[in-house]
Amino acid sequence: MTAMNRLRDIVVKAFPGGEQGADLLLWLAVTVPVFTANESPEVEQHPWLPLPWMKIAAVPLLALAVAVGRRRPVLAAAVPAALAMTVTPELYTDNFMIAQLLLAFLLGRRAAGMRPGLLLFTGVCLAGLAEVNLIPGVTLSNWLSLITTAVTTIMLPWLAGRYVRQHDDLVRTGWELAERLEREQDLIGERMRLVERSRIAGDMHDSLGHELSLVALRAAVLQMHPGMDESAHKAAAELRVSAAKATERLREIIGVLREDGEPAPVLPSGDTVAALVERAAAAGMTVRLDGELGPLPPMTDRAAYRVVQEALTNATKHAPGAAVTVRLSTDPTAGEAEVTVVNTAPPTRPLPGAGSGGYGLVSLDERVRLAGGTLRTRPADGGFAVTARLPLTPGAAATPPDSRGELALARRKVRRSVIDAIWMPVAAAAALMPLTSGYDLYIAHRSVLDAEVYTQLRLGQPLPSLEPRLPTHQANDDRRPTGTPADPQGADECRFYRITANSPTSAYRLCFTGGRLSHKDAVSTVRR
Repeated sequence: MTAMNRLRDIVVKAFPGGEQGADLLLWLAVTVPVFTANESPEVEQHPWLPLPWMKIAAVPLLALAVAVGRRRPVLAAAVPAALAMTVTPELYTDNFMIAQLLLAFLLGRRAAGMRPGLLLFTGVCLAGLAEVNLIPGVTLSNWLSLITTAVTTIMLPWLAGRYVRQHDDLVRTGWELAERLEREQDLIGERMRLVERSRIAGDMHDSLGHELSLVALRAAVLQMHPGMDESAHKAAAELRVSAAKATERLREIIGVLREDGEPAPVLPSGDTVAALVERAAAAGMTVRLDGELGPLPPMTDRAAYRVVQEALTNATKHAPGAAVTVRLSTDPTAGEAEVTVVNTAPPTRPLPGAGSGGYGLVSLDERVRLAGGTLRTRPADGGFAVTARLPLTPGAAATPPDSRGELALARRKVRRSVIDAIWMPVAAAAALMPLTSGYDLYIAHRSVLDAEVYTQLRLGQPLPSLEPRLPTHQANDDRRPTGTPADPQGADECRFYRITANSPTSAYRLCFTGGRLSHKDAVSTVRR
């Protein structure tokens, strides 16, 4: 599978236009066999639509399938299946086999979940069943053959495509784990520096607090002294100077606790999400606020504010000009508040130097976790979405995401995909085998012409008078058995009936000319 992905990357890079060039190559791969494949004469075809006309119609239809394949993979995979069903009720045709295999594989590769592939497989089976009821000459045996072919040409390549998709997800998860570990190492270093700063600031605070206590005590003594002279006033002035110096040192301590280059906060601590959105809109951002949050615990309230603030900042950097929607809602039943910020696809490129380092979302995830909530970030229709679920009541911090657990989950998905690729065809075959065998057994007994009835048949008898005495089915389910000799000269129609239920190598042949029995004999159905 890795070699296949490398081949795909080489093709995308080698052709001008990238994906367009790869799509052109795919179209050639599915179209050329339409004209070069030699259809087997044993394949039953619909007589009302000649195959040459279908080949001509297949060129634009397959081009359409390839063109919409990235956005509508189910529709793309359905096109060759529909073309094959138009040619033959059994779906098996060499002309469209390659197209079915490749587009079904791409369906599994491009579409997430089990539903698209199962929907296509079920739709093909139901369409084949409709042909049985609507098109003369199409029998239940044709439908059973169609199901068997659909398992081979649709289900198996679709499951192979799903496995490739899951494998790529596993590789991507591994790279994300490595990147996350890198970021965690950087954050650990930064955290240690902050811890050291906090420890130094604590020591300074303790010493300063002691000094301020002494100053306050000395000032109180002087203020209560009954007869203050000039020297006392001077001492009080000195105390005031000491207090001013102590205050200045307190400001220095606050500066030590702040990030390098971080300005002093200018927004009030009680700033709201609505005010934040209003300021963003006033600055020129296309942003809309939908809903509101009620009273929240302090940690939850600040976490919700930070989610909106960080998401709006990221949208400004990475998707300038995109429309942003901020949705706020609360669910008292679940005890959660939900904050979602979604931006559409950016009309312009990101701002220069706006590369994502991943630190903002990592810090935001920690802030939400400490508030007892969970954070989810994901691409959304060409844009990006950030969703936070926060508790309405104060609670313990949520468990941080486990990178190894995510990797193990991705591995389980790949293993499940492999298991699906095994058990689903096996289950389909196990269900088809008794159904096919039972149907063949039913046809075998319903197509036996009694030897006594055969002896009583006379040449020249009209067909309507013979119909009540003939079996309801012919040998091989109304189709001409392979290996039978050519029809007698002048015969309009020949019917074949089994001599016994267990005699697949011989049959009675009844031929009619002008609606009357003109020939009857026993023929061999074994090709010599």
